Amino acid sequence: MMRSSEGTGVLARFGERRRRMRMRRTVTTIVFSLSALVILASCGGRARYPNYYTLNLPAPPDPPATENAHATLAIREFRAPAYLRQGAIVYKASPEQIGFYAYHRWAIDPRDFVTNSIVERLRASGAFAHVKSYDGSRDVDYVLSGRLEKLEELDYQGSVRVHVAISAEMSRIATGAIVWSNAVSEIGDVNKRDVPAVVSEMNRTMERAIEKLLTPMPADAVTGSTAAQRN
Repeated sequence: MMRSSEGTGVLARFGERRRRMRMRRTVTTIVFSLSALVILASCGGRARYPNYYTLNLPAPPDPPATENAHATLAIREFRAPAYLRQGAIVYKASPEQIGFYAYHRWAIDPRDFVTNSIVERLRASGAFAHVKSYDGSRDVDYVLSGRLEKLEELDYQGSVRVHVAISAEMSRIATGAIVWSNAVSEIGDVNKRDVPAVVSEMNRTMERAIEKLLTPMPADAVTGSTAAQRN
């Protein structure tokens, strides 16, 4: 009988211990669930997705007749610093500090945008008999190479501005000699403190920068015989 009573007491204590452990687990689960609900409520209860942007310059006019244009030109893809190739829109809180918007990104690589814009504008200029993207072949007279140096928001000195800087040079493919080069740096003021307004000003500032980069047109520096004349 004594042994039976002791066994019953042990079982009772073991059962009580299990009930306490279950209660602790239940309380812990409730606490974590409430914490998750608070976090979701503070975030609006929704997942946040990135916003994507692109620059949109006015289309160049139709090219004029090219009876007097004989030289041909290929344009390499523009280069850019590594931080401009990450996809996020860049801002600077100081001249030394670079930041990236987590939820505001470029829909296309800015290098592609600048390269295509330069191709379109040089085609529309009528200054060359043919303008194409560079594919590695040597069937053209000249090659234009360039670099997108700056495309960023500036958030210091008491205002919001944008900075666009581009450089380019054109070389004769037969000799490698540089026959033209130019570099421009443009600043634009942002009237409204939000990212869409920043992108709109980047668009206007980029348009001015490309126009200045190509003024005068690279063709003004082209001299000597063309590939067709040499052949």
